Amino acid sequence: MIQIQAGSGPTALRILLGSQLRKLRESKGISRDQAGQCIRASESKISRMELGRVGFKERDVADLLALYGVEDEETRNVVMNLVERANEPGWWHRFNDLLPSWFQAYVGLEEAAERIRTYEVQFVPGLLQTKEYARAVITAGAVGAAPEEIARRVDLRLERQRILDGENSPKFWAVIDEAALRRPIGGVEVMRGQIQHLIDLMNQPNITIQVIPFSHGGHAAEGGAFSILRFADPDLPDVVYVEQLASALYLDKREEVDRYSEVMERLCAVSTTPTETVDLLRQIMADL
Repeated sequence: MIQIQAGSGPTALRILLGSQLRKLRESKGISRDQAGQCIRASESKISRMELGRVGFKERDVADLLALYGVEDEETRNVVMNLVERANEPGWWHRFNDLLPSWFQAYVGLEEAAERIRTYEVQFVPGLLQTKEYARAVITAGAVGAAPEEIARRVDLRLERQRILDGENSPKFWAVIDEAALRRPIGGVEVMRGQIQHLIDLMNQPNITIQVIPFSHGGHAAEGGAFSILRFADPDLPDVVYVEQLASALYLDKREEVDRYSEVMERLCAVSTTPTETVDLLRQIMADL
C-alpha cells in the first residue's frame, strides 16, 4: 500500500506518484518504451512522469495500472486519488506569471521539505529576509519592472516564509558568508533592520544561522550558493538546488548529494557557532 505524508504538497506528490509508477513498471519487467506505447506517448514522457516533472492524466495512470497488473481496487483508488491531489495547483499558482518554471518546482519542494540547509554568499537567504530588504533585492534585480510587479514579488517571498512558522515547519539551517551581511542593500537602516531580524529569528528552535567570517579566508564552497532539501517521506530523495542566472540545477543522484553534503559539513565546521553568530551580527550592525 502506498503511504503518503499528510503535509505533502503537489510537487512532492507528483514525485511520489512517479516513483510508485516506476517501481510497479520495473517489478513487471516492462520497459519505458512499452509503457509509453500503452498510453500513446514516448519513452521520454514516461521518464518525465516517473521523475514527477509533469502533470498526470487520470486515463494514462489508469492504463498504466492495468498494464502493470494492479487489479486490487483499494490500491487503484489510492493511486487515482493521489493523481487528483498531485494535479492540484499549489498556493503559488497565482504567482505563475512571475515565477519561471524552473523556480516553481523549487517552491513546491521547499514547501514539502522536512529540513532545508542553505549556503548564501551574496544575499541573506530569501526565507530570512525582511520585507524592506526583499524589496531592495528584488528591485535591483528586476530593472524596469512596474511597482505593482515588484510588490507582488515581495508578497511571494513573504508568503514563502510562512513555512517556517507552525507545528510542521521544517528545520532551516543557513550558512551565510559575511560579505552578504556587510553589503548595505537598501541602505543602512534597511540593513540594520535585516540584521536585527536575523538575531530575532535565532530564537526560533527550528532556525539555525551560522556565518563564515572574513577571517577564515578561502573555504570549500567557492563555487557559489546552493541548498539541500530533505523530506520526511523515505521515497523522496534528498535534492540539491543550485540556482543559475536564468535556470537551475536539481541534483538527486546519491553521489551528487553526498558531495554537496560534505561541502555543507565543512562550511558548518568553519563558521560561527550560534552564540558567536549573534555576537558577530551585533558587531556588523554597530559597524554600519
